[in-house]
Amino acid sequence: MLALLSLCAWIYLFFAHGEFWRSRPQLSPAAPRESPDVDIIVPARDEAETIRAAIGSLLAQEYAGKFRVILVDDNSTDGTASRAGEAPNLHIIRLDSKPPGWSGKLWALHEGIAASRSSIVLLTDADVVHQPAHLATLMAKLLDSQLDLVSEMVRLNCTSLAERMLVPAFVYFFQMLYPFAKVNDPRSRIAAAAGGTILVRREALARNGGIDAIKDALIDDVALAKAVKQSGPIFLGHSQLAASIRRYPGVSDIWLMISRTAFSQLRYSAPLLVLTIAALSIVWLVPPWEVVFGSGSVFGCALAACLLAALSYLPTLMRYRRNPLWALTLPLIAMFYMAATAASAVNYWRGKGANWKSRTYRH
Repeated sequence: MLALLSLCAWIYLFFAHGEFWRSRPQLSPAAPRESPDVDIIVPARDEAETIRAAIGSLLAQEYAGKFRVILVDDNSTDGTASRAGEAPNLHIIRLDSKPPGWSGKLWALHEGIAASRSSIVLLTDADVVHQPAHLATLMAKLLDSQLDLVSEMVRLNCTSLAERMLVPAFVYFFQMLYPFAKVNDPRSRIAAAAGGTILVRREALARNGGIDAIKDALIDDVALAKAVKQSGPIFLGHSQLAASIRRYPGVSDIWLMISRTAFSQLRYSAPLLVLTIAALSIVWLVPPWEVVFGSGSVFGCALAACLLAALSYLPTLMRYRRNPLWALTLPLIAMFYMAATAASAVNYWRGKGANWKSRTYRH
């Protein structure tokens, strides 16, 4: 029965779950029909390693309209602001503290948006490098499709062995959790964004309470997208014009990145955690187990489920130029992500909360 249940789950995921596995859409470079003013908000805390490249790429945007980069230095201790450089259209805000109840990044975004005067803002991270056509391409999509928000999953760093093993799967699992086709369908309630690139109308933020409405969210990009989609259409795609240069050199670095917020995605619910682990076990662990130890129809169902799982991973592997044989490791990678999610729950129950950039968040 478990093998048959696994196969049914994979038939649904592969054929009826928004074609999440196709790893698309992707915007091509384009010029907007209009070029309204844009303020680019960059929250940063201890980003000295990446900030110069990120800010430099933003200042070099080939955009016909006026744009300004607002770097919000959130009490950095490594000289982040001083390494950002200088330019007439670069404005730096230095924060000394944050109010209780706010996540650090969202407070920085709040202050950056408060200093902004444009009708459209681009929210981006301090580790993302943008090609010169990126802002124009995002604006073209926003205006041509009459959207309230355009977001892109930037290409993540994939150079170390740990990154090559685990980063493509991170993108794949994100697509599975938030199928981009459903995010982009106004009739669907599924909403998500990728924090590395979010172009949003200021009025859309105001309609939904602004950043204040999600001030304590740890997965802030998804929370922002959900708020905006309540009153207007949004778009989420993959980017060929922006990439993150943040490094995750070891497996432990990726473990910490996942365990930091995974349990918050489950609303800190123990029953949801149990159901999630059980469902993921049926999807990822039962098929390979029964392929090895099963026989007859059980073996056939399990093999079919394994094939669908492997096929679904291939487009993401191609996006990251990885060997297709990595698809065979998906059950092991899924175990890693399941364990990190469980660790996130244990940390919460032990009162540790989420820790990021020397700050601990408890709910």
